[in-house]
This record gives sequence, C-alpha cells and structure tokens, in this order.
Amino acid sequence: MTMLTDRYADEREAIDTELRSAVERLPAEASRVAAYHFGWTDAAGRPATGGSGKAVRPLLTLLAAKAVSGGWRSAVPAAVAVELVHNFSLVHDDIIDRDTMRRHRPTVWKVFGTTDAILLGDAMHALAFELLAGTGGDRAAKAIGQLASTVRSLIEGQLADTRFEERDRIGLAECTAMSEAKTASLMGCATTLGALYAGGTSSQIAALRDFGLRLGLAFQHIDDLLGIWGDPDATGKSVYSDLRNRKKSLPVVAALASDRPEAAELAGLYARPGPLDEIELRRAAELVEACGGRSAGEVAAATLTASASAALVDAGLREEAVAELNELAMSTVGRTR
Repeated sequence: MTMLTDRYADEREAIDTELRSAVERLPAEASRVAAYHFGWTDAAGRPATGGSGKAVRPLLTLLAAKAVSGGWRSAVPAAVAVELVHNFSLVHDDIIDRDTMRRHRPTVWKVFGTTDAILLGDAMHALAFELLAGTGGDRAAKAIGQLASTVRSLIEGQLADTRFEERDRIGLAECTAMSEAKTASLMGCATTLGALYAGGTSSQIAALRDFGLRLGLAFQHIDDLLGIWGDPDATGKSVYSDLRNRKKSLPVVAALASDRPEAAELAGLYARPGPLDEIELRRAAELVEACGGRSAGEVAAATLTASASAALVDAGLREEAVAELNELAMSTVGRTR
C-alpha cells in the first residue's frame, strides 16, 4: 500500500530540508555516514534515491501542531529533532540486533563498521537537543525536558527487549510495557512537541500526547507482525527477522502463553542453541499463528487505534487536522512496511 505520509508533500519537504540542513552541521565523517543512512547517497557518497523512512513521527508532530493552531511550520525543528532521535535509536538497535538490512540496503554498521555507527547515533542524539535549544524561550526548555525523558524511556525499553531474549517466559503485561517505552513513548513525545510549539493548552497537549502514545503502541504491534510475516520486498528487512533474533514480541509472547499444544514446540525452538535454519524459522512462524499470536497482535492494534482516535474527542482541536490524525492512525493498522 502507498503510505498515507506520501500525501503530505509540503510537510515532508519541510522536514527533509530541515533534516538535511541539520545533518550538514555534523562533523564531515558523521555527516557522510548519515547521508547514507537516510538514503541520500550510496556507500561511496554518490547521490542516491533511497528512501529515508516513512517520516510518521515528524509528521505526527506537524499534524499535532496543525490540530492546535491550524499551522505547522513553527513545529518543524521539533519534528526534525524527533526524527533524529528515532534514527539514533535505529542505528544503535541495528548494532544490538546485528540486523544487516534496513530500508532495502545494508545497515550502517554493516557498511561503515560498528564504531562509526555508534558515533553517528551519538551525533544525531546530540543534534536533536541542539535543534530544540535553538528555538529559544520557555518552549525550548519544556521541549528539551520532554525529549530527554523520552530518550530515557527508549533506553529502558531497549534494555527490557534485550533482557527478554535471555528469559524463557515473558508476561504479556511486561511485553506491553516494553513496547510502550521503546516505541510508544517517542510517538507520544512527537505529538506533545507539536502541541507545545503550536501554543496548545495543557488539556490539548495531554489529549495529543495520549493519542500519540496509543498510536505508538498500535504501531509497534503491527511492526511485530511485520517482523515475522512481513514481505522483505516491502519492509526492507530479512524474512522472519524477529524470529531469527529470538525476539519476545507480542505475537510470540501471546503464543507462548497460550494453552495450545503447539506452544511447547515453539518454546523448544526458541530455547534451541545456535541459529535456526529456514525450515525451523518457517515452522516457528506457523506455530505462533496456530497459538493465536498473530490474531492477538491484530486485535490489539485495532483496539488501540480506535482508542487513540477517541482521545482527541472534545479536546478543542481543529476538526480537519483531527480527521488527518485519525486517517493516519487507521493507515497504521493496514500498513505493510
């Protein structure tokens, strides 16, 4: 499917322009690696046409601002700061997970080495705060505090995710809390910053933050499904990538917690030492589905998307922008990448 974000040409152009300008402020070597990561160049530095991602998070920032005031340009630096933090986490996550493909091309660490990838992530993290600081005033101080708190949540979620790989059993509540920290927190931050930079009231900021958090959790549930059953040609990742890494994602956790006899076979595959071969990976995917893991993820995502839309009711927001946010939320449930 065509991503809904592709329709917002003006907003995406503003995000891209600001992002490129920000990346040019990095040290030359970090800027060169960042240009590859965002798909602007190939590994040799030649111009390329690779995509830089779906831009869901920065677009949420701009649409949240639009929902408050009708305009969005004042929130562009905040949107780019959110995108930089998101990409800092992606570059580091790829190292942690040893993922070799992202956005249909080799990951940064695979091309430039682990050291350059770590340093690029650090540089993008610092640059995000520099952008917010440059906006000045009380807004900047509040935004920096919000983003800093979100980065701590991201790290907490990543730590939980890696620890889950060492444990045989994970509760559904634990899995949800990990996803809230690792993914939902940044989407909640994105909508919070948009409302803040548009001059939103405390109730408007709270409503948009709630929307972002719920949508972020739904987004993670869909990502978990794509991590098992996604088409590599669409996702840009290897087939069965989450199963290959023994991820305790919601579909897997739900399947392992079921009372189906197939759950024991799935647990045995996950506990097996060494990498799983293609036949075992395919069997693991079949077992997760047979135990209800796939349907659990689909139902959770749909329920959260509906509750995200409900969070915007009676918040005193502009109807046109609320409709756009709701449409973006609905597109999340049906996305294939």
